[in-house]
Amino acid sequence: MQYDLKELISYEEMKAQYFLLQQLNPKLQQNDYETMLPDMIRNGYRQVVVLENGAVTGMSGFWINTKLYCGKYIEMDNVVTDAAHRNKGIGKILCDWITQKGRAEGCKHILLDAYVINRDAHRFYFREGFFIEGFHMNKKIAD
Repeated sequence: MQYDLKELISYEEMKAQYFLLQQLNPKLQQNDYETMLPDMIRNGYRQVVVLENGAVTGMSGFWINTKLYCGKYIEMDNVVTDAAHRNKGIGKILCDWITQKGRAEGCKHILLDAYVINRDAHRFYFREGFFIEGFHMNKKIAD
């Protein structure tokens, strides 16, 4: 199967990916996504999608930034393959694209968070060469 990739930079393009993001984040409300997205874009958020015959089958958000412990990095964010297209290598295509993009941007690392309960994702990322370096901690301070 031949897949195409497209980097999304506009609000309208990214807004259209809600259907896919909800598969990974079922509690994400469309209005909340559309409200958060402009702020995310102002802070450098972008998306890449995998297309099969023009239809989106997978996506990853990403950010490029710098942290003291690792230097410049690219972070994969909300990586998801449409349920009807899993086990077709789409996740690998996304990882390879992010790796190439990170190298082109001068990044030293790829970072990502994976939900603790998502064991399938853990196995996949280990196969892709990722390792656990620490804990991502979260403290909720408002609703």
